[in-house]
Amino acid sequence: MSLSSALAARSGNQCELCNATQNLTEFDVPESAGHPESTIVVCGECDGQINGTTPMDDKHWRCLSDSMWSQVPAVQVMAWRTLKKLSGEAWAQDLLDMLYLDDDLLQWAEAGAPVEGEDIVHIDSNGAILQAGDTVTIIKDLTVKGTSFVAKRGTAVRGISLTDNPEHIEGRVNGTRIVILTCYVKKS
Repeated sequence: MSLSSALAARSGNQCELCNATQNLTEFDVPESAGHPESTIVVCGECDGQINGTTPMDDKHWRCLSDSMWSQVPAVQVMAWRTLKKLSGEAWAQDLLDMLYLDDDLLQWAEAGAPVEGEDIVHIDSNGAILQAGDTVTIIKDLTVKGTSFVAKRGTAVRGISLTDNPEHIEGRVNGTRIVILTCYVKKS
């Protein structure tokens, strides 16, 4: 698919999200009913990650710290949606907190954003799916930040809570509620 001359001129023949110059294509921003200029220029890597044909690489999306300030509404909307998908990463949440969209653009962005809790699966070190309320066993001694104790290997954590980040769960150890990485627990 070739780029129209107007899009090529606007983008400077670069991906409007990451500034790549290779493998460029037009991308119609989903859920854009009624919004003019809903097409942006993206590279193959951005396109694949947005469409889910390749896994999300949070390192690639650090480019959004620049492109989220674009004057093109469709670029702002895609930056917001992508940061929302990556909001489990502290840097992405920080950028999302800084990004301001007027009410019309925010409504457009939210129309195509992932639903809270959708597609978030918490998996333990053995590949078992974790559910809220499960009991897990810690498989490695863990130093608990902000406290003076170590969560010992073999400790059972009952009634866990799930978080928005698929790599984190919450539970009580020694009477203190802590966040535990799922790679350090196994389902009991």
